[in-house]
Amino acid sequence: MEPGDLRPDAENLLAEYGERPRLVVYLSAAPGAGKTRRLLQELARLRSSGRDGVIGWIETKGRPDLERLAAGLPRIPARSVERNGRTFQEFDFEAALARKPQVLMLDEVAHENLPGSRYAMRWEEALALREMGVSVLCAFNIAHLESAAPAAERLTGHALRALVPDRFLQSADEVVALDVSPRLLQSRLRSGKVVNDTDVKGALQSVFSERTLYGLRELLLQAVDNVTIPNVSAERVSTAIAFVPASTPLDSFVERAAALARALDLSLELRPDRNVDRSLLDECAQRVGAEVLSEPPDSARVDVPRLRASLMIVPDGKGARRLANRHQDRDLFVIDPSKTYLGIPRSADMLGRGNYGRLTVYLGSVAGCGKTYAMLDRAHQLQADGVDVLAAFIETHGRSETAAMVDGLRVLPRKLVQKDGTLYEELDRDGVIALHPDVALIDELAHTNAPSSVSRKRFEDVLAILRAGIDVITTLNVQHLEALNDTVLRLTKTIVRETLPDGILALANEVILIDVTPHTLRSRLREGRIYPAERVEQALSSFFRIDNLTALRELALREALRARRRERPRSPFERLLLCAGPRTEDAALIRRCSQIAARLGVRFGVAMITEPRDAPTSALIESLRLETGKNNATWHQETVKDTPRRIIELARMEPETVVAVATTLRIPRWPRRNAFARRVLDAGALELLVLTRR
Repeated sequence: MEPGDLRPDAENLLAEYGERPRLVVYLSAAPGAGKTRRLLQELARLRSSGRDGVIGWIETKGRPDLERLAAGLPRIPARSVERNGRTFQEFDFEAALARKPQVLMLDEVAHENLPGSRYAMRWEEALALREMGVSVLCAFNIAHLESAAPAAERLTGHALRALVPDRFLQSADEVVALDVSPRLLQSRLRSGKVVNDTDVKGALQSVFSERTLYGLRELLLQAVDNVTIPNVSAERVSTAIAFVPASTPLDSFVERAAALARALDLSLELRPDRNVDRSLLDECAQRVGAEVLSEPPDSARVDVPRLRASLMIVPDGKGARRLANRHQDRDLFVIDPSKTYLGIPRSADMLGRGNYGRLTVYLGSVAGCGKTYAMLDRAHQLQADGVDVLAAFIETHGRSETAAMVDGLRVLPRKLVQKDGTLYEELDRDGVIALHPDVALIDELAHTNAPSSVSRKRFEDVLAILRAGIDVITTLNVQHLEALNDTVLRLTKTIVRETLPDGILALANEVILIDVTPHTLRSRLREGRIYPAERVEQALSSFFRIDNLTALRELALREALRARRRERPRSPFERLLLCAGPRTEDAALIRRCSQIAARLGVRFGVAMITEPRDAPTSALIESLRLETGKNNATWHQETVKDTPRRIIELARMEPETVVAVATTLRIPRWPRRNAFARRVLDAGALELLVLTRR
């Protein structure tokens, strides 16, 4: 039984159903991201469901839209503080405690309280209220997070005084990233929704410059990623651990380890030997976004079963050989510490040359996270700015809130396709191009079109519309990215069959994360806001389990970060050569290696090297050969007496080749032979990728 299959204990059940006080933090990259609006909307939703929710403190900055949202909500009256002959308004903690609502909204928690307050900082008041039985909805900007402040100060050129410690974020029950396009933030700034008109020009040159907003946005996504690590089995943890030996070129070792970790969508932890230069290692880790752990154990003595990592990266040596000789429930990369190779990955141009439109992707973790709603909200703002927007294909799934957002937009009729007695409704690609709007809204990018359509997949229609010079805003769930198929299977035990190339995100001009916590998603599901009532219980017990939702959210965060980093990370080798065995299950291994190679941008080959005693059937070999062709890999087949030696010879025929093999399914015992991975290392492989079977 998997940990995710176990029923949660009573305390967790109560927390999920809202019986325990909770601290929910909305985090944004910069002012104008919509924190206050989100707090007010959530408070109104909770009140409509019967919860006693009140406003404790709000900063509307005189904006009429926020004043309207707040008008119907009860408030805790502010207290007045006299200071230097002036009167200031402050959140009244004592009054809130006396009122003791079920839920309290507390805006701008990165605030230093005036003298006379029980607590020096507003975030301390938020923690105290939760301890006293009040749930708190609060918000602040990432620049005020203690660990992010130094980088934020370098980006903005402004010193920050009021900071929120990392432990506040870590203690929160939910942390939600409010990811907003820098272009949209600049648009809101120019429209006077963030600062006074006289301050707009200065803001655009400092805090609201494109470079600064992208930097702050990356700090935001990294911070939220750090607090979303799921508590699941080692195989399903999204972490890689690299054991860093002394006397090694640290720069290349760390970057090569990070490249493979990124290809497998894993965060990277570094465990250095005692003699490693920690200051230099810290610098290397910071460049690749890795974390250096203080524990000094080496790979030869580590307690592997207790290790929370789905990939181990270990230097070649006795410890690596012992690990390769055992059955593993995680992947293993044996790395040559002296190697410094870092290649430039190949990339494909999916659009070709020419003046094509801008692509914006609203990326979510699962259905119901609010991608379509956010896309439509953005459409109304564009339309208000005089942009010609066309709702080319919107899928509301019967959700009334989403359907209401379509009102006021120009809607393109759907194309009807009749095939084999079934009527399909599809995107009218030619109709979009003929109307040639400034922006086309196209939902569900990974959709498979009806049989006999010009394009097999909707993303191909989107590419054609972009080539026509039309901007496209679209939506996508992270599990539909083709190269994440194996990662999604590892994390959720679910096979996703409707996929599209993950290069679509590299192509996008903007990837906007729609972040929702598992708790909120399950609440929406129970309220009937995602699926019909008859599907709710089945969804709650299967795909919408807490561990699945947490893992998918973590993937979405990392893909948004990956898309933001326009530079393609260098690859740790030039070619991946899989040594496949005469087994039907090795077809899955071929697909998995193909995905890894695609993420790294390296060449991929499959070698079927059998020994005379194997005698595979011709049908089996043909099926594996066809699978290899489908995955754009080269195929080599022969029969020899010494398979490990031959695979090393084939690898050395092309420079910078790493051999991949499957982990052993048995525990080697004398007098039986060593595991195949160990024999390949003994035959002379300095680097080896040992992969678990799914």
